[in-house]
Amino acid sequence: MFSFWFAIPFWQRVLGALLLGVTTGVLLGETATVFKPLGTLFINAIRMLVVPLVFFALISSITSLADSGKMQRLAFKTVGLFLFTAFIASLIGLAIGSLVNWGDAVQLTAAEVKPRDIPPVADVLTNLIPTNPLAAMVNGNILQIIVFASLVGIAINKLGDKAAPMKKVLLSGADIMYQITRMVLELTPLGVFGLMAWVVGNYGLDTLLPLGKFILAIYLACFIHILFTYGGLVKLFGGIRLRNYFKAILPTQLVAYSSASSYGTLPVSHKVVTENLGVSKDYASFVLPLGATINMDGCGGIYPAIAAIFIAHLYGIELAAVDYLLIAGTATLASVGTAGVPGTAMVMLTVTLSVVGLPIEGIAFIAAVDRIIDMMRTATNVTGDTMVALVIGRSEGLVKAPLAATTGQDNPAAAS
Repeated sequence: MFSFWFAIPFWQRVLGALLLGVTTGVLLGETATVFKPLGTLFINAIRMLVVPLVFFALISSITSLADSGKMQRLAFKTVGLFLFTAFIASLIGLAIGSLVNWGDAVQLTAAEVKPRDIPPVADVLTNLIPTNPLAAMVNGNILQIIVFASLVGIAINKLGDKAAPMKKVLLSGADIMYQITRMVLELTPLGVFGLMAWVVGNYGLDTLLPLGKFILAIYLACFIHILFTYGGLVKLFGGIRLRNYFKAILPTQLVAYSSASSYGTLPVSHKVVTENLGVSKDYASFVLPLGATINMDGCGGIYPAIAAIFIAHLYGIELAAVDYLLIAGTATLASVGTAGVPGTAMVMLTVTLSVVGLPIEGIAFIAAVDRIIDMMRTATNVTGDTMVALVIGRSEGLVKAPLAATTGQDNPAAAS
């Protein structure tokens, strides 16, 4: 009955839904917010997957990659590449922010900003260890879940045959979650349509005009980072044509853009990376949850750098060379410490503003359009995750011939 629908490549279904959602939002205005429940349904279904998927998939990854030396090498290379791209992202943010002519005067109305507590570094480190693993799962504390799942996987490897029954159960759990993921992802076009209709209908195009330059600066920096930093690394080390790479990951980018959540995009990213890019499930299950946690080039690298320069302009504050160095350093560190959920980039911007002595109240001027910006930041983040999975995976012999490169197939839902 729906064979014609599934005959359409998945990325085309998602892209068509996004364009239809934008058009609906423009034509219907605030009335289009009636479609928000469709987006909420999709987001809830995706969030339902995240905790069990991360838990089972990460354990499956660690137990399958039982060579501890190989695991250490993978982890070192993966985190190293995350840090490298984060530094490049902060430099791009500073360059774009400095080159933009913000104008002589900017008349903006501050939006209400709820203050957020920034925990000390010591608290962040101690909170990595869950006092109650079940509570961490219930509360969706991904960092704690990653730590606990890693310990379980390492323990299974050390016990060997003694833990074989439990290993079999957990591997079956991973397969079950992969199957549920394939089922849920069929809702993607519906969810993307609802989310985009709501965003455009709720904010409208007029709302964005006073902050147009700021929004365009963020989008431009993100596009540059995606095309030249990520694209350059894929071209040099990815073993796949650049055009095929971007075509293969388009569903991931579209879901990330519409949902504004790195964690929420994990199921789509996992499917695209393993099926379209040919990365092994074991490494994908390791790198993608890690990337959703610490690889935040858009939220922690580009955004704080441009926002700090923009807020300095609003208040007429001149930034010295040392301020730019502090912004770059803070933005780089922030990019590996920003949680992959909507809105928390504001916390890292607060840190950046505090470091260079800029008024934190300036956040209120850009808070009204944070959702619009967060969508592009998240799309940048998840693109980086797929790039690292491909580049590091290929360097370790964990990538088979990419589907997108060998057959030209670009439908990540074909197996569903």
